[in-house]
Amino acid sequence: MRDDSGVIQTFADRFLAVRERVGPLVWGLDPSAEILCEWGLGDNPDGLDRFVDIVVDVATDTVGLVKPQSAFYERHGWRGIRSLTRLCADARSAGLLVILDAKRGDVGSTNEAYAEAYLGKDAPIEADALTVHPYLGLAAMGSLFRRAHEAGSCLLVVTRSSNHEGRGVQAAETRPGVTVEVDLLCQIGQLNAELAPGRIGPVGAVIGPREWETPLDLVSPHGIYLAPGVGAQGATVDDVVRVFAACPDRVMPSASRLLLSHGPDPEALRDGVSWLADEFRSRLMATGTDSEC
Repeated sequence: MRDDSGVIQTFADRFLAVRERVGPLVWGLDPSAEILCEWGLGDNPDGLDRFVDIVVDVATDTVGLVKPQSAFYERHGWRGIRSLTRLCADARSAGLLVILDAKRGDVGSTNEAYAEAYLGKDAPIEADALTVHPYLGLAAMGSLFRRAHEAGSCLLVVTRSSNHEGRGVQAAETRPGVTVEVDLLCQIGQLNAELAPGRIGPVGAVIGPREWETPLDLVSPHGIYLAPGVGAQGATVDDVVRVFAACPDRVMPSASRLLLSHGPDPEALRDGVSWLADEFRSRLMATGTDSEC
């Protein structure tokens, strides 16, 4: 993304501006069948369109970042993809940063196609950041990294997820004393050093803010972190503050069901989202003054 003078603004720059304005909270826009029915909208493409209208209006000037999970839109077929496309476009036009939670990741030309689909001004479903899976190797995502860097976007690599089922893979050792998640963070740090030396780079990570067995070095990779699972998955504001104590200015805490439960009334939604946004702003920004990041 370029500013008025034509200079590329990095995702880190845009996140910093949003954080200063409204705080770091990410609102997960996940229109499950349960939510659409609870809101009285109907679990169908028309109900999904009404959901998009409500949440974009409420999110504007309430939070700075939204995170649609693509699966909840894809399940409605082509009309769901159309709704997702409109949500991303309308949210970005309103000044919101869009993190598309699609967890893509493949090899070769497939990754190039994903990059073309989601990153950069010519992308049909343009997002500011995209979640990706590293199972086929970070080196296989070269085209995604390059396009993210060139477009001023961000890739968020699933590293330590918020679900317990992932521990068997993420905590496995790639070599004595080095786990998969530690190895991934090292590789992310190397990529950021190459792409954005001395600055926060375009490659971040998804880190669940839970009480796991070992802490991680979250300073050295020089990336931004998505912290999912606040609310329904059990993570709390205290968890986020604790896990990201070394770099509170680089964490994007995310909540979805906790916030959507306040709907569909726009004012009730706005009050619920504003409360959590204020909580994270006061807790994380109060500790961010002396950050090492």
